[in-house]
Parts: sequence; structure tokens; C-alpha cells
Amino acid sequence: MNHHSKRVALEGVAKVFKDPTAGRNVTAVKDSDFVIEPGELVTLLGPSGCGKTTTLRMIGGFEVPTRGRIFIGSDDVTYLPPNQRDTAMVFQSYGLFPHMNVFDNVAYGLKLRKVPSQDIEKKVTEFLRMVGLEELAKRPPSRLSGGQQQRVALARSLIVEPGVLLLDEPLSNLDALLREQMRVEIRRIQKSLNITAVYVTHDRVEAMSLSDRVIVMDRGEVVQIGTPSQIYCDPVSSFVAGFVGKVAFFPGKVVEIMEGRHRVLVKGMEYSLSLASPELKEGDQCNVMCRPESLVMDEPGKGVTDGKVITNVYLGHSLESYVDTDLGEMLVQIDNPGGKRIYAEGEPVSVGFNPDCAKALPL
Repeated sequence: MNHHSKRVALEGVAKVFKDPTAGRNVTAVKDSDFVIEPGELVTLLGPSGCGKTTTLRMIGGFEVPTRGRIFIGSDDVTYLPPNQRDTAMVFQSYGLFPHMNVFDNVAYGLKLRKVPSQDIEKKVTEFLRMVGLEELAKRPPSRLSGGQQQRVALARSLIVEPGVLLLDEPLSNLDALLREQMRVEIRRIQKSLNITAVYVTHDRVEAMSLSDRVIVMDRGEVVQIGTPSQIYCDPVSSFVAGFVGKVAFFPGKVVEIMEGRHRVLVKGMEYSLSLASPELKEGDQCNVMCRPESLVMDEPGKGVTDGKVITNVYLGHSLESYVDTDLGEMLVQIDNPGGKRIYAEGEPVSVGFNPDCAKALPL
């Protein structure tokens, strides 16, 4: 339906706020450079205060950059107000008009654009059907659930067929089950319309399940851009590794680099790793990053570090064992646990790792 999805490009974009109480300037976003291609759903992910919402608001025109340029399509929109950009925003708070029913809320943008009433009727019905709310067209927002209100807000933004859809933590007010359902819905609708979407969240599960690519931010800086798989399996730093998923770190030392592989010494045992940060040199201390599914449990003394099983959590498709070790608590994920050796709670074990799934990172 949407034939004019737009490219978004940021060139050296920064935002500095004046803090009169502290008597100094605060840099919310540091010189950001990235491109979002037409039809992509890209998530800005990071902890509170990392600059992701400020970045989204600058793309939408709700904040003006201190320096740098923002392009939507081929247009430089850096200083244009929101109503002169080909964007639409879905807010965290829904922002529905309480005095209007569902139909009129969704039709609002079309009426502002003076679309003929017969076309409005047809188009609103089409978009309400798309979000599964056709039968609730006459209902006021106060009689809708949180998930239904979010669908109305989504339909209202999509119906004007913007070149870029901006979503500011739209699922944060929903319970866990509704969040999961709405993630699927947003992804389905975004792909069916082939619309460019920029999504902000601090929830790694949302980011990983929704996105074509993820932009990880920390303290105002873009620290990594990649597909969910790249971000998860090949993080550039310990911060990214820990923020996008559960992780264990084994302290080690790089003893040799040969033919693209790093030979790392971990607690007296040598491992050959194919993944390692390019800045690591021979002799450097490092952290060997391992995801729960790459950890293995064995009898005491056979792995890298000894410990004791504290808790087992059965999830059907997998079992999570929390192990207290001398390197801290580690989560070991056992996929398809049926028929496999399961160590009981309180039982002594050792924990090792699969070197093909590990990455050496700088300390």
C-alpha cells in the first residue's frame, strides 16, 4: 500500500541541552551518523538516558539538533517542524482523543488533509480491519483495553501513509502477553505496508524480535549497528554483550593470533576463538564472552570453573540452570532437556564453554 517509504539519514547529529540548575551544558546525543533504508524497521536500543528518544524526536522534528543534518528521502528536514515532514509518530501514551470514537480518531489525519468523506469511510474501515478493530469503530477510547488503544494509535498514524513511522516505546504500558502479541502485529503491519519505521525501546526482546537492524546507544553515542544476530553473537563490547542478552565472562589472555583466530588462555586452558575484537593484540588481557546456550556443565574439575547448581528453571523447550561459581553466578541453558543429564539443585558441577560460540572482548 505504501509506495513511498523514505530513507532516513543522520549526518553528525548532536543535541546539547542547557542545564541552568547545574550551570553547564548536557550532551544528550553525540555526533550520530547512520542510515535507515526504505522499508526497514530499525530499533534504537539502550538504557534510560542514552539518547535514543532524543534522537527519535529530532527525526520527527520535535527537537532541533545542535549540529548536524537530518534527511528524509532527499529532503534536508533538519529545521522543519513535525507537520512539514513525511513522518507520523506513535507515542507511549497513545494520545487518543477521548471525545472521539475509534473511527473518528483514526479518521482525524485524513480530515485535516481534506480527504473526501466517502474515501475516508473506505480507508478507515480498511485500516481498522488491518488492526482487528473493525467491530469497535463506534466505541470510545475509554471502553478499550490498552492493547486496543495502542492499535487505534497505530492505525491513526499509518492511515496517512507517512514515508517514515516513528514509534516511541509504544508497548511499555502493556502487560507481558499483550506486548508479545503487539510485537507480532507491528512487525506484520510494517512489512505488509513496506513502511520505513524507527522504533525506540530499552527492552532487548522487543528490539531483537522486531528489527531488521538494531542501533545500540550508550551515553549519547551509537556504539554498534547490526542485525539482531550480529548484535547478539558478535557484540563489539562488554556493554553491548551484557545489554542485549544474558552473558557470562571468563577472564583470559591472548597468547597468539594466527590466520584470523585468537588463541586465548583461560584458567590454564587454551582455546582457539574465531571471534575476537580487532583491537586485541598478543599479550592483552581479555574477557571471553559466552551466551547461556554456549555454556556446558560437567563433573567438577572438568570445566573452566567449578560451582554448584542453585536453581533449575524448566521452560519446556529448554532448562535454565543457575550456577554459583567463583567467577560469579552463571546461567547455563540446556536446549531440548529431555533425555539429557540434568544436574540437581545443590549438586557440584563445573562450567565450560563452546569456543566456536565465544568472543574475546577487551577488558
